[in-house]
Amino acid sequence: MKIATFKVEEWMNLNETKAKYNIAETCVDSVSLDELFSLAGRDRREFFDTLSRRRMTYGAIFGAEELKAAICGLYRSAGTDDVVTTHGAAGANHLALYSLVEPGDAVVSVMPTYQQLYSIPESYGAKVRILKLKREENFLPDLDRLRTLVNEKTKVICINNPNNPTGALMPEETLRGIVGIARRVGAYVICDEVYRFLTQEEGYPESIADLYEKGIAVGSMSKVFSLAGLRLGWIATRSREAMREILLHRDYDTISCGMIDEALATVALEAKEAIIARNRAIVRENLSILDEWIAKEPRFSYVKPQCGTTALLYCDVDMPSEEFCARLLAETGAFLTPGSCFDEEHCFRIGYACSKEELKEGLAKLSEFVRGLV
Repeated sequence: MKIATFKVEEWMNLNETKAKYNIAETCVDSVSLDELFSLAGRDRREFFDTLSRRRMTYGAIFGAEELKAAICGLYRSAGTDDVVTTHGAAGANHLALYSLVEPGDAVVSVMPTYQQLYSIPESYGAKVRILKLKREENFLPDLDRLRTLVNEKTKVICINNPNNPTGALMPEETLRGIVGIARRVGAYVICDEVYRFLTQEEGYPESIADLYEKGIAVGSMSKVFSLAGLRLGWIATRSREAMREILLHRDYDTISCGMIDEALATVALEAKEAIIARNRAIVRENLSILDEWIAKEPRFSYVKPQCGTTALLYCDVDMPSEEFCARLLAETGAFLTPGSCFDEEHCFRIGYACSKEELKEGLAKLSEFVRGLV
């Protein structure tokens, strides 16, 4: 099986360790286990004393019941049978597509988005049609264009809400419009929702798992909960047919997730209000810093994100984005992701949910670098 190079991951793998000012990171400023237990108000010693007495078996094959119950608290309509744990959201996206897409199927995906959503189905022999998200439309999907791409052969529509890399957030009306289009042809909708709770305004966006009986939602502990080191994600869906296929295929590549990871994730999700409050405060303050910087930099512009941790910064420098980012890193230590990783040019993905100090220093280096360009 041939698959396209995963551009954003390859860029991060090759360059992230060289960064002095990592303003490409997409997780909210990560927490230590000490910070996790403090936020959760839990006795760390008691937790680890209990855990240390457990035998290191495979654990609960489909996910610990207490963890799945906590995940259900993120949705309006999900029960524990509607949830299965995975090796991160990357594992969840891969598993959902691997379980549902066959050669000859038609798949529609938005772009720009996380490359898994179009390169994986393409590698399985699906005919992938792209719904281009446009800057002038605030990177929101045009439902009329989507209708022209969907037909009776469409097996899956892939979306990402909130969007990576743009930070665009679909309103509920748009999500319901996508559901209506999918329902008419019986298509699944897979929605990568890993940034879902990191809103700039009060309230949370609806999940596709709550809006559509064939909706498949993907979540993880990495972005919203600042615990990427757990490598834990999940799939939530009310579709019995989809879950049956997912569990069948999961036996081949997962078996179970780590018992320790699931125990720590349960602690975090049972304290979700405290962690989300911390992380929303970070993304809101840091976006205001980024917004003020944009206002002072005439060569840069962006569509201000509504949710998540990332944005696309556009720059009027006549230089390929990969060359720009490589030079920026080499000359200043500031690290961005080229727009070319998302098939966009003259732009760069920034992750603004790092520490406030790192963001300010990274932006200062970016300003210095651009001023030095002829």
